[in-house]
Amino acid sequence: MIPFSPPRIDQRVIDEVTAALQSGWITTGPRTKQFEQNISEYCGCKTTVAVNSWTMGMQVLLKWWGIQEGDEVILPAYTYCASANVIIHSGATPVMVDINTTDFNISIEAIKKAITPKTKAIIAVDIAGFPCDYDLLNKLVSDPEIQAQFSARNEIQKMLNRILVISDAAHSFGASVNGVRSGSLTDISAFSFHAVKNLTTAEGGALCFNLPSEFDHAEIYKTFCTMILHGQNKDALAKTQKGNWRYDVEEPGFKCNMTDLQAAIGLVELERYQENLDRRKEIFELYDLGFSTSNWALTPLYKTENKISSFHLYQLRIEDITEQQRDTIMQEIFDRDVSVNVHFLPLPILTAYKKRGYKMADYPETWNKYHNEISLPVYFNLSNEQVETVIQSVIQSVNKILKL
Repeated sequence: MIPFSPPRIDQRVIDEVTAALQSGWITTGPRTKQFEQNISEYCGCKTTVAVNSWTMGMQVLLKWWGIQEGDEVILPAYTYCASANVIIHSGATPVMVDINTTDFNISIEAIKKAITPKTKAIIAVDIAGFPCDYDLLNKLVSDPEIQAQFSARNEIQKMLNRILVISDAAHSFGASVNGVRSGSLTDISAFSFHAVKNLTTAEGGALCFNLPSEFDHAEIYKTFCTMILHGQNKDALAKTQKGNWRYDVEEPGFKCNMTDLQAAIGLVELERYQENLDRRKEIFELYDLGFSTSNWALTPLYKTENKISSFHLYQLRIEDITEQQRDTIMQEIFDRDVSVNVHFLPLPILTAYKKRGYKMADYPETWNKYHNEISLPVYFNLSNEQVETVIQSVIQSVNKILKL
C-alpha cells in the first residue's frame, strides 16, 4: 500500500530525540528556544512562539487580540474545521466567504463585501501551500474606507487601528510571494507541524509575528510565553536557576507550550527542509506530466510569476463528475493499494456549521472545487516508481468508473 503522507522519521531524527531525552530537558527548554529562533530566521519574521498545535496557538492569538462575543472574523468556507472552531470558542461569529475561481484560496472581493464594523480579523488560508493574495489583502484592510469602519475594543487594537490579517499558514511553510517567505507575508502567521505536514514535530505549531514597527515584538514574545503556560511568568527552564523558584500567574492562561522532544524533530526537519521542498516540487511536476494527456484532469495551480507553493498537497480535480462519482473513483484507487484523500469537506456541509445556519449553496465556487477533488500522495520518500503507480491507478480508476 502506498501511504498518503507518512512522516520522515529516520536515524537523524531518532538521534536528536534521543539526545533530547538524555539531556534531561523533555519539556520546553533550549531546543524549543533554538527552534523558534531558526524559524524566525528562515521566515524572516520579527519573532516566533512555538506551541503544541496550530489550533491552540490560534486560540491564544484570538484571545490576545481581544476577539469576543459580538465580533466577526472572516474566513473561507473552504478550509479545515479548526479555522472556524477557534472563532466559535472565542465567542465570535465566523463569517464565511467563497474562494477564487483560479485557485482554492479566499476571494479578496468576497472579503470586501463581507466586512462590517464588527469585523475584527480576517483569517486567510493558504490551501495546499499556495499563498493567498496577501498584497491585495494587506492593501484592502488599509483602504481608508475599510479602515474607517474598524472599531477598536482595546489598546492593542487601537495601536493597529485596522482589521488584523492572520495567515492560516498550516500548509505553507516555505512558500513565498515576491521572494518573501510565508511567515512574513502579513501581520501574523500560524503554522502547523502536525504529523502529515511538510515540516513536522509530531504535533505542534508556531505563531510568527510581523506586525508594524509600533509593536514591541520582544514584549509580544514575552506575553505569549506567559499566556501559553497558564499565565505563569516563569517557565521550567527559568525556575531551575538557583533560588529562582518563585513565580506569579499574571492572568488565567492556557497550556500549549511546545516541548523539547517536539522541537528536536523540528530542528532536524528545518535543517534539511530545502531538500524536502525540492523533492515535493519534483513530484508535483511528475504528476503534471502524468496527467497531461488526460482531458478530464484539472491539475492544481502551484506557481505563478510572483508566487510559489510549499507543495504540500497535490489537489487533482476530475472534470464533469459528481461528488458520488468522485467517491467511487477514490474507492477504486484505494482498491489498487494507493491512499488518497480529500482536502477538505467544506465547512457548510459539516453538521456543526449546518446547524448554525451556514448553507453550501451560498458558496458555489467552494462546492465547484470540492465535489471533484482528490488529493494525491506527496512526501519526501515517495519514489518515482511509486508516483507512476499513483498516476496509473488514478487514470485506470477514472477510466473504469466513467467508462472511458
